[in-house]
Amino acid sequence: MDMLRYEKEVWQSGLFFIAGIDEAGRGPLAGPVVAAAVAFDREPLENGGAEKFTGLTDSKALTEKQRDRFFELLQQCDFARIGCAVIGPGVIDEINILQATWKAMAEAVAQITPLPDLALVDGRPVRGLPCKSKSIVKGDAQSLSIAAASIIAKVTRDRLMVEMDAQFPQYGFAKHKGYGTKVHLQAIHLHGPCPHHRKTFRPVSELNQGELEF
Repeated sequence: MDMLRYEKEVWQSGLFFIAGIDEAGRGPLAGPVVAAAVAFDREPLENGGAEKFTGLTDSKALTEKQRDRFFELLQQCDFARIGCAVIGPGVIDEINILQATWKAMAEAVAQITPLPDLALVDGRPVRGLPCKSKSIVKGDAQSLSIAAASIIAKVTRDRLMVEMDAQFPQYGFAKHKGYGTKVHLQAIHLHGPCPHHRKTFRPVSELNQGELEF
């Protein structure tokens, strides 16, 4: 698969500075939602630069070791510009996860200078971005720019969850990253939610009603 297929289509339309946007952490019961934007400079990417990212795809399809390697490559890449935004559980509870995800995406792409001509976004259409956008279902497996953003978002969030695990080891955040595993639900039932839990997410929201099941 040509991971520059969508980038090339946009270039041919006359737009040249393109960002990929993706998020990590929409579904977990705890921790932030993280969005990242990655914009590659076109000329070096077309002239062999893409080869250094051979094998880069949807972060969920890669091992942790592979994700860490691509994360470092992206951080060191002199023709990649990166934005990353973290929205915590307090804001998620206040405005809901969809709005929080859009907010994170908008903040991430706004960090890129100059602002991209167009953003390729993984998944469904996003409102409120500071530039034009095109949504691509399963784009993280089809666009190098989106795949790069998925790596930045996923690795950033995973590392934050490991830090939270050191602060609240009783929940096992380092292993399940805040998702609703049986072990995690049992820990919530035993210890109650901590400040990193999303209070509006079921089954955390049901805890006070005595309805939590696992």
